[in-house]
Amino acid sequence: MKHRSTGAPGAGRQDKKIEWRIIRRLLPYLWPAGRFDLKARVVIACVFVLVAKLTTVYVPLFYKQAVDALSTPAGLIAVPVFAVVAYGVARMAQSALQELREMVFTKVAQHAMHQVALETFQHLHRLSLRFHLDRQTGGLSRAIERGTEGIENLLHYMLFQIVPTLIEMALVCAILWSFYDAWFATVTFGTIALYVVYTFAITQWRIKYRQQMVDAESEANTKAIDSLLNYETVKYFSNEAHEARRFDKSLDRYEKAAIISANTLSLLNWGQGTIIALGLTSVMLMAGFGVADGRMTVGDFVLVNAYLIQLYLPLNFLGMVYRNLRQSLIDMRAMFKLLQVDAEIEDDPNAKPLAVAGGRLEFDAVSFDYDVRRTILRDVSFTVPAGQTFAIVGPSGAGKSTISRLLFRFYDVARGAIRIDGQDIRQVTQSSLRAAIGIVPQDTVLFNDTIYYNIAYGRPESPPSEVEAAARAARIHDFIMRLPDGYQTRVGERGLKLSGGERQRVAIARTILKRPQLLLFDEATSALDTQTEKGIQESLRGLSQGVTTLVIAHRLSTVVDADQILVLDKGRIVERGRHAELLTQGGLYAEMWQRQIESRQAEAEPALASPATA
Repeated sequence: MKHRSTGAPGAGRQDKKIEWRIIRRLLPYLWPAGRFDLKARVVIACVFVLVAKLTTVYVPLFYKQAVDALSTPAGLIAVPVFAVVAYGVARMAQSALQELREMVFTKVAQHAMHQVALETFQHLHRLSLRFHLDRQTGGLSRAIERGTEGIENLLHYMLFQIVPTLIEMALVCAILWSFYDAWFATVTFGTIALYVVYTFAITQWRIKYRQQMVDAESEANTKAIDSLLNYETVKYFSNEAHEARRFDKSLDRYEKAAIISANTLSLLNWGQGTIIALGLTSVMLMAGFGVADGRMTVGDFVLVNAYLIQLYLPLNFLGMVYRNLRQSLIDMRAMFKLLQVDAEIEDDPNAKPLAVAGGRLEFDAVSFDYDVRRTILRDVSFTVPAGQTFAIVGPSGAGKSTISRLLFRFYDVARGAIRIDGQDIRQVTQSSLRAAIGIVPQDTVLFNDTIYYNIAYGRPESPPSEVEAAARAARIHDFIMRLPDGYQTRVGERGLKLSGGERQRVAIARTILKRPQLLLFDEATSALDTQTEKGIQESLRGLSQGVTTLVIAHRLSTVVDADQILVLDKGRIVERGRHAELLTQGGLYAEMWQRQIESRQAEAEPALASPATA
């Protein structure tokens, strides 16, 4: 992943523009249209913030009164009691107002996080397959997770720390100016200003190391997830050490950046402490001379010291706040950047739902390429009459699976058109198109949930009786009932607790339950043994009876009954006809058929010979 150079001319100004754009993008979620209740909560929370700061500013004044009263013997009994009680009440009110503010505003913040996360999730599902093939799942999920956390952090720091601190600083300077003279306000303001400038400068310098830490952590997280998802492959090739080295390399980058970040944090803390110490010393010297000259009381001496210390407490976290604020903006930028990615495949503004009358499928001079340097399909034309079954066969890399992706409109054709009952699929809604087509893919990936959930996914509103009927039709019901937990058995990550054949049958049951109007079998029985395959073929024949069906097959024995077989080679249809016709032509199909017969004979010979040798 490449990142911008922080030293590029104008990069800082560009970053500021992006950050303000992100904040403006977030504002509608904090002031949502049609949600009077949430708007009222925002107003009430702001009132609590203001009242809390006014209370905070008054606390040292009560403290001053108590000190002055204690310095005057005549008021030793009554006045200090009042001042101390008022001090305690103000402290309790300050704490109560802060908690009330949190209680009122939490719903607004959580609603904003909810809406942004939902919008991002929905947008990701609208993006093209090309985008998801190019992205790394670990990094993608991390961007969403960090982005939603960033929203919460941004709201917390901006509304409840930075803004209140600025209000308090203005009130304190105004009080010092009005009670004493401009020098107290000037020194206090100057100390805070120097503190803020120093903090921002050092923190801005440190951000690049923080970004390096985030990048390394994200990279390590992505590698870890990718490795664990491919656990079996790692084991097959005994590459545990290789995976550990890749993970260790990312961790090493993180460690180096973290060490530098920690050292620069120490520099930041030292500088902040020095600035505050100088400011405190200055105002205390000024107050001390004032007391000595009789212009100020001991309570005044305590007051100016208390105000600067009181301001120092929130400022002490300013570096952390600024760093986290910037990091939140960086994280939100990554998430909002996802929202700016074009969907590539979008519904036409005038798109209508697909109206399936019979299910006639037509590929009209279709050409397609994933990359302009490599054409996958060239002028592919065929028509599947309603209710018939066509098969597409060919060597690996011929473009067979690309046809299924184009039919589902995961990609748009480069040239030509695909039509269903005369309707160009680019002119109908994607949801209605995909709702009309059922697929049993070659690589069946299941959700990490129960078998019941995975079958019911074909039509989630289906009653249990229909889910069970679909499982029976797919010849998997008996297997499920032998499991200790039956239909509630969890299948594990990507369904890996089931065998390839079991996953395939779950996928078939899911498609049966969907009741599609067109069917696509993409190597649907490739993971099944011969005996199971025969049973599944009977189920598939029953399922496809009277339904327009397209079968993409590697095993030619599964398509011998097709109404027509299309032979694809290097992106072109080179032969077409029924099984017997293609065999008599002696072309590519006949060669493939002969190779598969020879392969099966070679596999059968050792099995037949084994008993004799034993």
